[in-house]
Amino acid sequence: MVLAALLCAIGIVIPMFSPIQIRLEPASFTLASHVAVMVAMFISPAVAVVVALGTSLGFFLGGFPIVIVMRAVTHVVFAFLGALWLNKHPDTLYNAGKAALFGFVIALIHAACEVLVVIPFYMGNHGDLSEAYYSKGFFISVVLLVGVGSVIHSMVDFYISLLVWKPLNKTARLRPIPARQE
Repeated sequence: MVLAALLCAIGIVIPMFSPIQIRLEPASFTLASHVAVMVAMFISPAVAVVVALGTSLGFFLGGFPIVIVMRAVTHVVFAFLGALWLNKHPDTLYNAGKAALFGFVIALIHAACEVLVVIPFYMGNHGDLSEAYYSKGFFISVVLLVGVGSVIHSMVDFYISLLVWKPLNKTARLRPIPARQE
């Protein structure tokens, strides 16, 4: 519980004070904004959900537009699914190939959820999805910036999270470390 609270605090502070932010609405990219959620995902499904909700509060308190706050709320999905996988396959994080594949799959789930939550906001500007879908703005704003941008951002933060997780786990023994490591 204490670790979840600390991760929530970190997740709230990062979007509020990070000097490395890019806002191209409906997309925003804040370096390390997913690290607390991903470290929580490495611990357990319950911690992942709590921290994902807590970090969403950080985006809200940071004064981000509601579309960005709602994108943060979707982190519950990838964090929960990733934590479930890691509960069944704890060696994933200690094998470079498995970790890379896991990070990429999580990034795809992450991006898909964010794209889905952005579409209704985008449709509000264009009337209906068919009109919005065929516009150049939809492709650039939703597919490229939110979709592809989220995959890249998620992968960067995943590797930062691994750099934080491995020494943290060795020290605190939050999850059993497999006998054979890479």
